Amino acid sequence: MLRCVYTDLDGTLLGRGGSLFHDADGAFSMLPARALEACHRAGVEVVIKSGRREAQVLEDAKLIGSRSYIFEAGCGVVIDGEKTALVGEMVADDGSTLYETVRNREVPEMLFDAFPGKLEYHSPWHTEREFSQLFRGKVDVDQANQLLEREGHGDLKLIDNGAIVLGMEGIDLAHAYHLLPAGSSKADAVSFHMRASGYSADEVIAIGDSIEDLSVSAVVGRFFCPANGPEKDPGLREAIAGRANVTVTEGRNGEGVYEAIVGTLAGA
Repeated sequence: MLRCVYTDLDGTLLGRGGSLFHDADGAFSMLPARALEACHRAGVEVVIKSGRREAQVLEDAKLIGSRSYIFEAGCGVVIDGEKTALVGEMVADDGSTLYETVRNREVPEMLFDAFPGKLEYHSPWHTEREFSQLFRGKVDVDQANQLLEREGHGDLKLIDNGAIVLGMEGIDLAHAYHLLPAGSSKADAVSFHMRASGYSADEVIAIGDSIEDLSVSAVVGRFFCPANGPEKDPGLREAIAGRANVTVTEGRNGEGVYEAIVGTLAGA
């Protein structure tokens, strides 16, 4: 029996322009809302798992009537108003947040210098964060993480949170990247929420369009990737191969979410 759905926002539940009521091409669509209605009627909890900062995710959670949400790519989880930081052993400097601590170390500037013209802040959404830095561009994540380790920043990692619509000069298809504590991930945040809520893997599904979202497939019964994910990112397409519990939907964005939820409720 399905008890909970963990869904990403951008490129997944939301359509063009971050709209709940538009599809990937910008046409009006009720399917994302109908997916949420199906969950409500079946008593299934919906939990947002997003790279967005908490203030943004909180408002979206309120909009869809969700009591729990995951923000900053798994750095934080809120359940019934109680916030838990999931940042491993990383400790902020006195009087600073982790976000401020990393900025004070000048780690972002080090990465910008290492990848000139390939990485920049994902403005204006990179500010007012508590734990993670948000960038856009196109870089080799493994190479970046090796650099972090060499330079004494092994308590941090760079993750790829998927292709974005916003362009960047000199890059065909930019991705969003998060620089976050090495002990943080969407998969760990989902696991935390599952334990707190008493959900088993076969009672939950997850949906997302990025490699970071795909990591959640290791802790849930089934994972669904909207068609737009692998269409835009060959790396995601390769990463999906061989994962028996992962399904790529026919629909894109919210249409894929509807397909995943209604199909699961119907026993497909």
